[in-house]
Amino acid sequence: MAEDVNGAVRNPSSPDPRRLVVGISGASGVAYGVRTLDALRDLGVESHLVVTRAALLTLSQETEISADDLMGRADVTHRLNNVGASIASGSFRTMGMIVAPCSVRTMSEIATGVTSTLLTRAADVVLKERRPLVLMVRETPLHLGHLRTMTALAEMGAVIAPPLPAFYARPVSIAEMIDQSVGRALDLFGLDWPAVRRWDGLKGATAE
Repeated sequence: MAEDVNGAVRNPSSPDPRRLVVGISGASGVAYGVRTLDALRDLGVESHLVVTRAALLTLSQETEISADDLMGRADVTHRLNNVGASIASGSFRTMGMIVAPCSVRTMSEIATGVTSTLLTRAADVVLKERRPLVLMVRETPLHLGHLRTMTALAEMGAVIAPPLPAFYARPVSIAEMIDQSVGRALDLFGLDWPAVRRWDGLKGATAE
């Protein structure tokens, strides 16, 4: 991999030109971010990754994947403190941004516009440019403050998309549940990942 003048690390085999920003924050469920990167590679969409320090800790606790392996799944990686990165500017055109998973702290920073990292700055840029922002929020149970923050973000144009399992797809593994949630989130960007099992009507039953 090569590092450009802005400190971004680019995979030299990365495809152009469609781009999606992927943020991974410190909530449980780092596998959602991992599989999002895999899906974008499958779909030929250039991924711009930014990861929080808490997310790297979660990665070490929830998976056998190393930080280098995670970064290697992205086409371009950006340092968390690099507020001069391309994705910090609205003039850098992208399809939008997904935060998978999205912690409550990250969600709250985005909602207030007081951004302390490149991840939340990039999300703020996506909102101001009226591009899709999808937040796969991971927290339960939710108190009133969480719900009010989600309402504020929805009013600002973000999509709150908690990764909830779709049992009609009859998943037989956690991996299938993760892929279904990731694929449905990517639907919001107009991306059709073949791993998604789509509903095509009732089978052998009649609804009253």
